[in-house]
Amino acid sequence: MTSAVPTPRPGPQYKRIMDDIRARIASEEFLAGGRIPSESMLVQRFGVSRMTVNRALRELESEGILTRIQGVGTFVSEARNESAVLEIRDIAEEISMDGRQHSCRCLTAEKSSAPRINSLLGLPGNALHFRTLLLHFGDDAPVLLEERFVNPGFAPDFLQVDFSTTTAHAHLMGLGTLQGAEHVFEAEAIESDAAGWLQVPPGTPCLLLRRRTWSRDMVVSIAILTAPGSSRRYAGVFGEIPQKAQTIPKL
Repeated sequence: MTSAVPTPRPGPQYKRIMDDIRARIASEEFLAGGRIPSESMLVQRFGVSRMTVNRALRELESEGILTRIQGVGTFVSEARNESAVLEIRDIAEEISMDGRQHSCRCLTAEKSSAPRINSLLGLPGNALHFRTLLLHFGDDAPVLLEERFVNPGFAPDFLQVDFSTTTAHAHLMGLGTLQGAEHVFEAEAIESDAAGWLQVPPGTPCLLLRRRTWSRDMVVSIAILTAPGSSRRYAGVFGEIPQKAQTIPKL
């Protein structure tokens, strides 16, 4: 079965090709170990230059998603259980590196209390923590939904931050050096509310990153980042974590 030609979206053309290939892997149209369409076919499908297609394939190869064999073709890499992701970047920086203008809309900023969240933050079960829901844009197109739970002991003024001028990451990093982090990166079908904010159909496979960070020997925050993506899962630990911690469960 031939897939419909994807509708052009804002952003670099090679990114559009990468997103399409990731989505077709996530939907199992492209299976692990199977060959994907040739560069010539992708050039025709997307109406772009061979150089643009080549860049998209090189990027996916560098991420371990594709394997390219000279003179044979390009294949979906065999699944690996986990891959380490150690670098923590500000979303504004990532969007800027793609040549797009970052902006952010704050959907929710509140005090909340949930025993399971408090346990992960190292707080008493009945304590209050801060919760924000932020929608990040690249050139006015929604690209990332960020839900964050913050330890008030580390960032007492967090709810007063103007997220139209700075990011949660930048604010928290300004309060203390990152000491350690643990994270899980996987694919899930997006729920209806999040799909509406990200302007994708409900059930779209999305990348979901759950990250917990430490500074000054305390948990700083738990961030849950959602963006359209592929079926890979990543997990890792950055820096030194003061106490032995389990991988963040689904919240």
